[in-house]
Amino acid sequence: MSNKGCIKCGSKDADTKEVAMTGTGLSKMFDIQKNEFVVVYCLNCGYSEFYNRRSSKASNVLDLFFGG
Repeated sequence: MSNKGCIKCGSKDADTKEVAMTGTGLSKMFDIQKNEFVVVYCLNCGYSEFYNRRSSKASNVLDLFFGG
């Protein structure tokens, strides 16, 4: 496919970050960050997608972002 790239701007420049977030209830009250994600974001426009860190391999996340 020749149309791979950011779905917002078409750029092929992206990077990743790992983030942790709290859930609801007691985890939120005690600031327990049990939810871990890999964020893939476009370096051109900033569009971002979150992927559950446990269910996706870091090496495949950029392929998911670009529709691979």
